[in-house]
Amino acid sequence: MATLGDVARAAGVSLATASKAINNRSDVAASTRRRVLKAADELAFTPNPMAKGLFAGRTGTVGLLTSDLDGRFMLPILMGAEDAFGAGQVNVFLCDARGDAIREQHHLRALLSRRVDGIIVVGRQTDPRPSLGQEIPVPVVYAYAPSDDDRDLSLTPDNRAGGRLAIEHLLACGRSRIAHVSGDPTYAAARERLEGARTALADAGLDFVGEPLSGDWSEHWGRDAASTLLTRHPDIDAIFAASDQIARGVLDTARDLGRTVPDDLAVIGYDNWELLATNSRPELTSIDANLQQLGRRAAQHVFEAIDGSTRESGIRNLPVRLVIRGSTVARR
Repeated sequence: MATLGDVARAAGVSLATASKAINNRSDVAASTRRRVLKAADELAFTPNPMAKGLFAGRTGTVGLLTSDLDGRFMLPILMGAEDAFGAGQVNVFLCDARGDAIREQHHLRALLSRRVDGIIVVGRQTDPRPSLGQEIPVPVVYAYAPSDDDRDLSLTPDNRAGGRLAIEHLLACGRSRIAHVSGDPTYAAARERLEGARTALADAGLDFVGEPLSGDWSEHWGRDAASTLLTRHPDIDAIFAASDQIARGVLDTARDLGRTVPDDLAVIGYDNWELLATNSRPELTSIDANLQQLGRRAAQHVFEAIDGSTRESGIRNLPVRLVIRGSTVARR
């Protein structure tokens, strides 16, 4: 049987738009509605009452279980999920486990007792987390922090690609004496970003100037690490920082040492935390993990599973992107 996902792909629209067209919603262009209905007719699509109810906002509910309600990574994921479901069309039950396994099980039981149609689990970091198990009676998608069970579907940013992208940008800017300041090395994100960066440098026949320095994810550490690197290796012409907070500290030290950014020293961060990046002096070039897109994809996978599509499994590393600002490219 054809699914709503099949109809959306055939018509070249999103799942939300396909659902709105089939449910005769007014906020769909007439030409788009005709294209969707034509695709549905050609595929002999019969609406699934459960999926139809989900987007019509009648009985659909989705649980969002997180351990990072106060963190800056969870909120854009939630915003992306809301975009995919359609604002006001789905009841989302948001539960914060605060990193406590017992509290998480309590919230899980509460969500299932409310008969949610699916669950999105959002972690606080990209290290694997324990699976909720295979006995959950509704679709479950893990976002940001992957499940440790490859039978689950997990969506996480591609940190290796992000590290490579950062170095490739610095090389394209004419930099060749590049150093690296990272956060806590026990984090998968720190290790993977370093791996991607090393690969890009090796492809160019280069290596880092000095050993990469690891510490914590703070501006204070960024200042101290940059001072050490620039004192030992004054000819460094670029620093790749594994987070925007670290990069802000690097910028402070560069200014204190009389290094002009980006003329003398290019600096690139990671996370594209706009509050920090756009208020830096100069504004900070950064790698964006595309967390809103990750949230949209997680919601779409939940919806497709509710709609009857075959459940996927394994870890999907989603693309990241480069956001160029004044810390690597001088304004003309």
